[in-house]
Amino acid sequence: MTRQRRHKHAYAPRTRGAPGYAGRVKRTMKRHLRLLLNLWPPFLGAGIRVKRLQPDWKEIDVEMKLRRWNANYVGTHYGGSLYSMADPFFMLMLIENLGKDYIVWDKSASIRFRRPGKGTVSASFRLSEQQIEEIKQALQTQEKMEQTFLVEVKDASGSVVAEVRKVLHIRRKERSSS
Repeated sequence: MTRQRRHKHAYAPRTRGAPGYAGRVKRTMKRHLRLLLNLWPPFLGAGIRVKRLQPDWKEIDVEMKLRRWNANYVGTHYGGSLYSMADPFFMLMLIENLGKDYIVWDKSASIRFRRPGKGTVSASFRLSEQQIEEIKQALQTQEKMEQTFLVEVKDASGSVVAEVRKVLHIRRKERSSS
């Protein structure tokens, strides 16, 4: 006859359905998000590295070194990798700063190549408190809005290699009528 052991201690494992599990997972992910982003296959494969991620999600710095696997036919940075450097960050920053009452989606994007990217390139994403407040204010009177963000990808000398323009769709979540 086998006996089942019951967990009566604080260290007992919790299952996915248990209260608090989702919150712990989310806190753990946030604490290690820079590492998780750096290990995300599209970034890992392109050699994109998140160098700095402020805890308040208002400043993120990203860089990419030129490697054989992210170079194009003529030996400069592949355009798709340059775009990938800029793809998710403004959306993530707004999701985290606006909170759970808002929905944020990428609507469109464009990239303008200014010069060949050689060596290490970087992009700095900034979101001000003023921008956040303007969005919240606008959504008090509008159902939805589109906000445009621009980030420059620069080489080590500070020269602009590419400009990425992102248009984000932002709206408040519908309130349930219960």
